[in-house]
Amino acid sequence: MTADGIRLDQLLVFLRLTKSRSLAQALIASGHCRINGQRADRPGTVVRAGSVLTMAQGRAVRVIRVDHLPVRRGPSAEAQSCYTILEAKLDAPSCAS
Repeated sequence: MTADGIRLDQLLVFLRLTKSRSLAQALIASGHCRINGQRADRPGTVVRAGSVLTMAQGRAVRVIRVDHLPVRRGPSAEAQSCYTILEAKLDAPSCAS
């Protein structure tokens, strides 16, 4: 962690958006994560407070704004207080009849 930012993979774990750092790295490497609209292709990409993260997890797309940076992987309530959900939608398949 730097003075004004945190590694993306570490942030995803601290915010409890992934269970482990290796899962976070796999999510980033697969191209399913963006920071402020730019594709994040390295787990070490620095994220700062105020950044907007967009990530695909399964069939769901989650968009959050990082309000402040966490210092640890704490309880769920602590993690959720660090970000605001801007959008979360399920990409459901269309039914044509």
